[in-house]
Amino acid sequence: MNSEYRFDFVFSFLKGDGYFFMTRQDLIFLDTETTGTGPEDRLCQVAYSFAGSEHEGLFKPPVPISLDAMVVTRITNRMVEREPAFIGSAMFEDLKRIFTGGGILVAHNAPFDADMLRREGLSVGVCIDTYKLAHHLDPEGNIPKYNLQYLRYYHDLEVDDATAHSALGDVRVLMVLFERYFTQMLTSIGDETAVLQEMVRVSGEPILLRRFNFGKYAGLEVKQVAHDDPGYLAWLLNQKIMARERGEDNDENWIYTLDYYLNK
Repeated sequence: MNSEYRFDFVFSFLKGDGYFFMTRQDLIFLDTETTGTGPEDRLCQVAYSFAGSEHEGLFKPPVPISLDAMVVTRITNRMVEREPAFIGSAMFEDLKRIFTGGGILVAHNAPFDADMLRREGLSVGVCIDTYKLAHHLDPEGNIPKYNLQYLRYYHDLEVDDATAHSALGDVRVLMVLFERYFTQMLTSIGDETAVLQEMVRVSGEPILLRRFNFGKYAGLEVKQVAHDDPGYLAWLLNQKIMARERGEDNDENWIYTLDYYLNK
C-alpha cells in the first residue's frame, strides 16, 4: 500500500499522569441521520449506546432536510421544527464528555458519522469502521453488498427492535455486527486488546473496492473496467480528486482503488 494512503493511529491515550489502553468499555456505538450527504448538510437525529445505556434524540438542524433524506429516514422538517439544536443540548454535552475521555467511535462508514459530529463541534478521535471490517473479513469478495442492513440479513443476525434507517435501530444492528466481527477476529488473533488495535488499523486505511456500484459500469469488476476502459478510470479518478479539493467529497476508498488499478 502506498504510504500516502496510510493513516497513523495511536493505540493508547494520555490520561492524567499515564497511559491507558483501549478496552471494549471505551467503545461508543453511534449512528446519525442527516439532512443529506453534501458538504453543507447536518445531523437531525443521533443515537448511541455507551456503557450499557442507549440514547436517541431528534434535533432541529440549521439547514432543511432534503427530500431524498426524508424518503430514507422518514424524518421530516415538520417533525424537527420544535426540537432543540444539537449544539448545546444535553446529548451534545454527554458526547463531548465521552469523546474527551477517550471514547472510541464505532460506526458503519465511520468517516461520515465522525465528519457530521465534527461539523457540530465535537472532536472525534479514534474510530472503528464496521464497513471496512466487512471488506477486510471478506477477502474473496463473496458478499455482494456491504451496507449495514444488507450485512444484517446476509449474516442472519438476530437483532431485537431494530427498524432500518432509524438511528437507534441501526445502532442495535451495528452492535450485533461488531460482536460477530470481534468474535471472528478474536479466534485468529487471540487477544482482545490486539483485536481492537487491528480493527483500528483496518479502519484507518482505505479499502480496495472490487465492483462499481454506480455509473455505466455498475456491477462490473473494477479490474475488468481497468483493462477494457482505463480512460474511464482516469477520468473518474480526476473527478474524485477535484471533488475532494473542493471539499465536496473525500472518497478515499475510490481514490485509492482507482489509483491502484491505473498504476498496477
